[in-house]
Amino acid sequence: MLDTGVQMQLLIGPTLPAPAPFDVMDAITSVEVTNTDSGRDGFQMSFTLAKDSLVDYGLLQNNYLEPPNRVIIAVLLNLRPQVLIDGIITNHQIVPSNLPRESTLVVTGEDISLKMDLEDRNETYPNQSDSAIVQTILGRYATYGLVPEIKSTEDTPQENQRVPTQQGTDLAFITELARRNGFVFYVEPKTFFSNTAFWGVQSSARPPQPALSMNMGPETNVESLNVGFNVLGPATPEVTIVEPNSRVAIPIPVPNALRPPMTRQPTVSLRRTLPRNTANLDATQAALGALAAASQSADAVTVSGELSAIRYGAVLRARRTVDLRGVGASYSGQYYVKQVTHRLQRGEYKQSFSLSREGRGALSPMVIT
Repeated sequence: MLDTGVQMQLLIGPTLPAPAPFDVMDAITSVEVTNTDSGRDGFQMSFTLAKDSLVDYGLLQNNYLEPPNRVIIAVLLNLRPQVLIDGIITNHQIVPSNLPRESTLVVTGEDISLKMDLEDRNETYPNQSDSAIVQTILGRYATYGLVPEIKSTEDTPQENQRVPTQQGTDLAFITELARRNGFVFYVEPKTFFSNTAFWGVQSSARPPQPALSMNMGPETNVESLNVGFNVLGPATPEVTIVEPNSRVAIPIPVPNALRPPMTRQPTVSLRRTLPRNTANLDATQAALGALAAASQSADAVTVSGELSAIRYGAVLRARRTVDLRGVGASYSGQYYVKQVTHRLQRGEYKQSFSLSREGRGALSPMVIT
């Protein structure tokens, strides 16, 4: 599809998608994939519609773009295939035109975790830890290539004490189990037909991504950048439990953040929050709740921008860290990648991104290139 040394690959079909036929690939005008650290990833594909018969448009007759078909979108960049999303078509929109080949079809979808959010269940899981419950639930989706990566939990309530109960979709329940353990849950593509289902502590200890470079001459790969510093973003939760016998209120210290520090000058939080429904928890549960609340507060420094994928030479991923250089001592250094949107069309591949961190000043004068 692309004339820039980057090739896009599109697989589509019911359960095990196959390479899209020529007429589908030839009709593509643009593709957008959004990878985010919160919520599901999504995609949108635009096609030129031609009325191949008096009956209907050809792209609608062949059923390739029919919801809920499965779609895998990948790019071949520097001879390395990179899967951007493995998802499900949820809807399409048609914009007819009186002019030849000006009618368009827009196909939208979400990542494969959507399959976990379609059916409400009433289930009980006696004598099982939270991690064992997650393992059981994820086993229902092996057909879709979900490979569990689960952090074990030790608390296994006995049936005469407490029975974990699910009332809702599998995705909602797994997400709730993650939240109460101070964990995260997400699904992201690993390779073709394989997706990592991660349930555990958010970790930035992954292979480093190439640096984002601004004002670096031939090394520059960032085309636009905007940096914001907001001291009202961070918030410190104040958690208190009640000792059941004496009924004395006991403050619970907030544990250290899940993410390692990235700056020399972390921003002092001006706001204080009071997480609800913590009074009757034990100290461990309350500490996990405080950690979850702290992780949900916003970072003080945010960065948004756009880069050329060709000059960058890689696929920037959310839920990882990346180094930014060339923007001064206060704002250069390491950042957490919150969101990346990939925009592909003929002759162009752009990646827009959102980064964040807790303060200013890099920890190290060196960046990972």
